[in-house]
Amino acid sequence: MSDQDEQSANSLRKELPDEVPPSRSPAGEAASGEAASGGAPEAGQPGPQPGLTGRQRLVEGLWPPRLTRAQLIVALLLFGLGFGLAVQVASNSEGDSALRGARQEDLVRILDELDDRTQRLEDEKQGLEKQRDELENSSDQAEEARKQTLEKERQLGVLAGTVAAQGPGITVTVEDANGAVEANMLLDAIQELRAAGAEAIQVNGVRVVADTYLTDSDKSVSVDGNKINAPYRFKVIGKPQDLEPALNIPGGVVQTLEKEQATVTVERSSKIVVDALRAAKRPDYARSSSQ
Repeated sequence: MSDQDEQSANSLRKELPDEVPPSRSPAGEAASGEAASGGAPEAGQPGPQPGLTGRQRLVEGLWPPRLTRAQLIVALLLFGLGFGLAVQVASNSEGDSALRGARQEDLVRILDELDDRTQRLEDEKQGLEKQRDELENSSDQAEEARKQTLEKERQLGVLAGTVAAQGPGITVTVEDANGAVEANMLLDAIQELRAAGAEAIQVNGVRVVADTYLTDSDKSVSVDGNKINAPYRFKVIGKPQDLEPALNIPGGVVQTLEKEQATVTVERSSKIVVDALRAAKRPDYARSSSQ
């Protein structure tokens, strides 16, 4: 080789770089593309850890939960709705538990009482319709109206306790040797009798009316301020077949009194006389609104 050729070769070596940079791999180009397009994790958010499985990455993405304000409100509303439904179901179950545990004959008796009450209301409706027809068809409407007014006055007098009454019914006697019977127990008996259709009630010579109240008084009971002592004797006018079962229902008046070591006796009669009277009181403020 001549000197001129050797000089040309040395010049060519100087122009070439000492090391050739490695070529970019597809993986490197993909990583560069992700960095350029925003695929890198945002600031403040840890990126996926290397070496984690898909399930571990899913758990990291779900926990801790990130709730928005709207999601929190919806969750609270759903919780309130579920709580309300649970309370409603529980209350219905408690209300049905008493009947669910009753015997068959007790259920039949309760149904019979409901039927009797329905029949009484139907009879009252028919009676009012009959009075209306008599007023409309009577030739002397004034006389017919007067008769009905007198009859209505007697009925209201019985309810108000200003008129004596008699009719079929029962006599209830409560023996209380230990003095354990309280006013609220006797009041429950009065309420049960009224619900069963009692039309007139008298307790130890005191007439029971709509505004009657009972209070405890030194191991005895006062009715409208009148002190009465055991034995407590109820005279009740009404249908005996309805009155007596109302007191003997499971968990009713008779069982409650017997738990207090009291003795209860119920006797039916075709004629009960309620002759204790209440003085008619004129209301201080109420007046009839009819013109």
